[in-house]
Parts: sequence; structure tokens; C-alpha cells
Amino acid sequence: MWGLIALFMLVSLLSVYSSSVGVAYSSHHGNTFYFLRTQFIMLILGLIIIVVTHWIPYIKYMQFATIGLVVAVILLGVTLVAGVSINEASRWLEIPIIGLRIQTSDLAKVALVIYLARGLTVYQHELNNFRLVTIRLVAPIALVCLLIMSENLSTALMIFMISMIILFIGRVPFKFLMAYASMGLVAVLLFATMLMVLKKDDNRVQVWKNRIETYFSGEGNSDADYQSNQAKIAISTGKLFGKLPGGSTQRNLLPQSNSDFIFAIIVEEYGLFGAIIVILSYLALMFRGIQIARKCDYAFPAIMVLGLTVMIVFQAFLNMLVAVGLFPVTGQTLPMISWGRTSVMVISFSLGAILSVSRVMNAREAREQLSDIEQTDTRVA
Repeated sequence: MWGLIALFMLVSLLSVYSSSVGVAYSSHHGNTFYFLRTQFIMLILGLIIIVVTHWIPYIKYMQFATIGLVVAVILLGVTLVAGVSINEASRWLEIPIIGLRIQTSDLAKVALVIYLARGLTVYQHELNNFRLVTIRLVAPIALVCLLIMSENLSTALMIFMISMIILFIGRVPFKFLMAYASMGLVAVLLFATMLMVLKKDDNRVQVWKNRIETYFSGEGNSDADYQSNQAKIAISTGKLFGKLPGGSTQRNLLPQSNSDFIFAIIVEEYGLFGAIIVILSYLALMFRGIQIARKCDYAFPAIMVLGLTVMIVFQAFLNMLVAVGLFPVTGQTLPMISWGRTSVMVISFSLGAILSVSRVMNAREAREQLSDIEQTDTRVA
């Protein structure tokens, strides 16, 4: 896990610097190191968060799971009412005095995962009760998704899908999950219809409608089409070993090249070889998460580890699918690699929580091995 974290950070610094040189030069008075410097600071802060959270006993996450979700929901509500609007979407909350902007949906995402792990543990013997599962587990999911949906539909859908996967891992009956998925689909369609009627064409639903229609038709002139086309050019010119670090030509043409579409720049500069390394790194993270969960004696740490791991890996593959044109543009970053602030802190916290469980399980294994050795020595004596 520590090796993977180091690899993600190295790839992040190399890719963020290379992909943002042109933008930094033009928008920050010739300071080509602006994005590299801010990303380096955030990664150092992220590393501190990982170290601190990995020493926190995982039982503390269970104890504060409900409080964390309540705080996250309140922040989502405040963001909806008084959030900072960027690109016609109110997704950020600005902290007074210091002026730091946080994306509250990222905070809600990890808070919900830990809450679900707690709920599935507390009610693990009552999961056949549809009413209980709906009220205790699915209602909080619905609340979080509804608060996010109007300004960030892709994140709301991603959180819903991740939550359904966690419920499946927690052994909620499959027929329940199908029912919730159907309800979710109906809710999205009704919500979209209502917004289109109330706001006509000037809303986020229309943007998503255009993106989906363009994706399936292959035609369009929107910003999302331009981004997708430039990303495809970057990927197609990367070939097997790429243009080498700093050799990207599309970084000056591809919007969000250091965040949403950073994978395209990685493929352009490091080729198929670099893409495979990044993909295998996330798969290795998934594998390690499963291994840690299998060592757990209790439900909560196992579900929390699997939930957080699924959250990170799911988002990573969604970002890469968008970059290669296999999925409509969503605006999701590549975890621990894309330039960002809130996303880096939230993913760092998640990795620290996973390592907290791993630390406890490894310590227990070491004690058991020591006990076995002592018992063997006693028998021999």
C-alpha cells in the first residue's frame, strides 16, 4: 500500500507539471511551476493525513460515522444554497478568511461509505428486512444523491452505484438492490423532467442530455466534444512508449489536461506502457484492499476497507473510460494523480483509514506468530 501511494504521488507530480506548463505560463504570469508547487504541497499534506489517520484505531471511524455523515449532509445543503458557482455549477464551498474552496460532494462520498459500513455491521442480522434497510441505509444514500444531483449529476450517479456495490458486498439481498436501482432510475428521470420544465434549457440537465446524445450519435460541437476529441488525439499519438516526459503536444489544446483528462496526457507521454502501469496500480490497490479485508475478524473494518477501495478504484476507471471515449464526459478526477485539493485530501484520508485496518491486522498476525513460536519452544523444552 505504501509503495502504491508513493507511485501515485510520483506519477502525479510528473504528469501535473507536464500537463499544466502552458496553462500555468499564460494564466499565472509566466510561473510554469504554479500547478506543480500547489500539487506538491497538497501531496505533502495528503501524506501527513495518511500517516495520522493510519494511526487512528479503526473503531473510531465506526463511532463517528453517523456524525460525519450528518456534517457532510449539512455542508451539502449549505453548498446548494450558498456555494461558489464555477462553470455554471455550485459544487464548492469557500472557507471564510483563508479562502480555501472545498468540494463538499467529495467529503460526503467518503462519509457515506463509512456510514454504510457501520450500518451493515450494526444490522447485519436484519438485512432481510426491506423496511429497515430502506430507512437505515438507502434513505441516507438517497438524501446525499438528491443534494448533489442538481449541480453534479455524474457524481450523484457514481455515489449511488458505489453505494449499491457496498450494499451487495454487505449481503443485502439482490432483489432489494434491483428494486432500489429501479427507484433510482425513476427518481433521476422525474428530477430531470422537473428541472427541464422549470428552467427550460438553461440547466445542468440539458448539458447532460446534450452530452449523452452526442456520445451515442458521435456528432456535436460542445466543449465536452472538443475535450473528448483532443483526448483521443493525445491517446492515439502516444503509441507504445509515448513521446517521453514533457513531450505532449495536446496539453496546450486539451482543457482540464491536469485534472479530468490527465490520463490522456499520461498515455500521450508514456504510451500504452505507461497506461498499463497506471491501470495495474489501481488493480493492485483493489487486490490489496481485498487481502486486508480477508484478514478482518469483524464486519465493520472489512466492509469499510472494501467500500473505500471500491470508491477509489471505481472513480479511477470511470475517469480512464471517459479519457479513452468509452463513457460520456463526467468531470471525475483520477484519484491521487489529478491536480486537486479536496480530492487529494479525501483520497488520502481514505487510504489512511484502509492502512489503519491493515496496521491492526498485521500487528495481530505478528502477535499470533510470536505466540505460536513461544508455544513451539515450550513444547520442545
